[in-house]
Amino acid sequence: MNISAANLRRRFRQTFTIARRDFTATVFTPIFLLFLFAPVIMGSFGAIGGLGAASVSAGSAEKERLVAIAAPSDAEALIAADRQLRPLFPGELQPPALEVRAPSGDLAAQARAALNTPDVDVVAVMSGPLAAPHILFGQSRRAARYLAALSEQAMRVAAAGPLPPSRPVFTRTAREAPTLGGRNTAAFAAVFGIFFLTLFLSGQVVGTMAEERNNKVIEVLAAAVPLESVFLGKLLGMFGVAVLFVSFWGLVVSQIGMLLPASADLAGMAPAVGFGTFALLFAGYFTTAYLLLGSVFLGVGAQASTMREIQMLSLPITILQVAMFGLASAAASNPGSGLATVAEIFPLSSPFAMAGRAANSPLLWPHIAALAWQMLWVAIFITVGARLFRRGVLQSGSPAGAWKKLLGRRAR
Repeated sequence: MNISAANLRRRFRQTFTIARRDFTATVFTPIFLLFLFAPVIMGSFGAIGGLGAASVSAGSAEKERLVAIAAPSDAEALIAADRQLRPLFPGELQPPALEVRAPSGDLAAQARAALNTPDVDVVAVMSGPLAAPHILFGQSRRAARYLAALSEQAMRVAAAGPLPPSRPVFTRTAREAPTLGGRNTAAFAAVFGIFFLTLFLSGQVVGTMAEERNNKVIEVLAAAVPLESVFLGKLLGMFGVAVLFVSFWGLVVSQIGMLLPASADLAGMAPAVGFGTFALLFAGYFTTAYLLLGSVFLGVGAQASTMREIQMLSLPITILQVAMFGLASAAASNPGSGLATVAEIFPLSSPFAMAGRAANSPLLWPHIAALAWQMLWVAIFITVGARLFRRGVLQSGSPAGAWKKLLGRRAR
């Protein structure tokens, strides 16, 4: 087939016109800006989550303590010995800070009470005379050995003659209350667990309306039942799929966990409310997190009619989820702070932050209020999404009209 030069030029202009049209339609949109800066945004939120996990670990390490119950005559020698020995342990090998307390009453009872100090993690307690100290410790045998070496060095500091042999007595015992490190580990695990599950599962809600919009099924449903019921029914149906997925893999993971040695204690996790209550609260907050994010995604995704629009929505949805994870992680590392309060009140981050609070605080009444607060916002999001869909899509009859009404612009 012979094609003239004029036809070639015409086809080239047509091809270039189509390419320029698609390029302009894609680039000059707010969604493309999100796509363009996605690496920076995702990296920033990933850094926030990483810093949150690091601060959880660092915060618990900074609150570790060694306690020595000693008379004033021995206290000065212990402090001087600690100054001499501490520089010999560089970096992460350095023992926790030493706190010297005066004896009062029963030394054994005071030592047990010191080991269970609620605000800090006391890893080892030394009491009794320096020549025969009684050292009580939980998990850190290295900290107990440091206290033994400290008593030996304190005897040298205060020695006025020959040194008697030091005979420390080591006793390992369990704390009566969860450790601060265990609570922090459980808090971050809860935040990350809910984030991972919702990131993996709730995004599927975005495209549930597209097919039914194209084949007009949604118009039949909207004529038969209230549109809010349609949205809620679709959300609950997808949540049932998510529950089936979690149940299947939860069963698989639990069977794998039975093969682990008995000494594997869930990486030291110790939630403040107890494991049973913590599991129930985790399930409750996963439910509300899925329904909250799913209702938002369903309302936004209902405005899209093509797979291209749905794919363009997936990036800001992922960014929103990562942002909530970063905020909740920072809140878990600073329980009781203003940032934690903001994360617990803001609807989309509230399930993540409150799951972390369940690990850090034994109070239960805030969780009842939080679950009611989150379900209220689920109802609000569903109502708003249904109204936007009714006014923007069903009345306009076109996706373009829906997007213009959603963005507050007039159709020309």
